[in-house]
Amino acid sequence: MDAGPDRVAAAFAACPRARFLPAGQQRRADFDGPIQIGHGQTCSQPRTVEAMLRLLEVRPGQRVLDVGSGSGWTTALLAHLTGPAGTVVGVEIEPELVRFGADHLARTGQPWARIAPAVEGVLGWPAQAPYDAILVSAGARALPAEMVDQLAAPGRLVIPVAGWMLLVEKDTAGEVRTGRHGSYRFVPLR
Repeated sequence: MDAGPDRVAAAFAACPRARFLPAGQQRRADFDGPIQIGHGQTCSQPRTVEAMLRLLEVRPGQRVLDVGSGSGWTTALLAHLTGPAGTVVGVEIEPELVRFGADHLARTGQPWARIAPAVEGVLGWPAQAPYDAILVSAGARALPAEMVDQLAAPGRLVIPVAGWMLLVEKDTAGEVRTGRHGSYRFVPLR
């Protein structure tokens, strides 16, 4: 079952990218490329975000982790997909972006989603694991075991690794299958 074109399109319509960009960048919201949001971070290309959301197949009521939440846009999109029966936790390493993203997310009226500061030396948000779906918006050199460990069984993880978009699927028995879905560039995962 995929997220479906209607659900993903509805999320994009409900959470316009412009609302999550710095004031000086909002006029560029329709640009289909990454946009700088400060602190060396970007708001990802819409086409890339759409592809990631379709791979993730988020369903209503799921528990979702958004690693590298940046401006809060992906966290808001994920919250729209889970609906109020779900939970979305976004984590961000840059303190200024935590505030920036949380402020924008608060305006969406989706209290089931929040953005928290990443814990130094900890990847993801293991305190509330496992998650039905994990979205990582930063490029890793290798697939981080910590992310797979935080995934529920069954669960889906979408993460760019060594220039490739990976879909990691964990089945009900905990077996993991990984597939590549195109070449992408992201800011590095720290």
